[in-house]
Amino acid sequence: MNDSNPKNEDSASRTLPSTRLRELGIELPPAPTPLGAYVETSQVGSLLFLSGMLPLVHGKLPFTGRFGSNLTVAQGREAARLAALNALAVADHHLPGLDRVQGVVRLGVSMITTPEFVEHAVVADGASDLFVQVFGKTPGHTRLINGVQSLPIAAPVIIEVIFRVEEVE
Repeated sequence: MNDSNPKNEDSASRTLPSTRLRELGIELPPAPTPLGAYVETSQVGSLLFLSGMLPLVHGKLPFTGRFGSNLTVAQGREAARLAALNALAVADHHLPGLDRVQGVVRLGVSMITTPEFVEHAVVADGASDLFVQVFGKTPGHTRLINGVQSLPIAAPVIIEVIFRVEEVE
């Protein structure tokens, strides 16, 4: 019988998210609070669902506008990354501690665009790339991207995240 089990080896040798953040020099922002009558998170078994995360920095939007008009792809990537940092902060606050998060299952990204804008994937990579840096490439996450007419508080990007978490017995 072969004692080698890649799945067990991966989980045993996995670098903890808090360690990866330190290695990357990333400090999580304070967790944002809801803008309306909803909760930030809902956990069902090993899945942690997050409400839409905006690219807020100290409660303010660093970018507003529309992709394909007055916002660049680089600004979009940064906005998506900021929203992903806020998602990590919310998960860290809810659990508490980010080390129970095993990865991202699904990422949804909506952005305000012109009808002609076609670089949605590049903008969304701002969030995906951060999650890969923190959780690794395996097993990866699924993703759905949309161009929309408007978003709350004129944010250019909003992300929806479903994390896979270690259940506590």
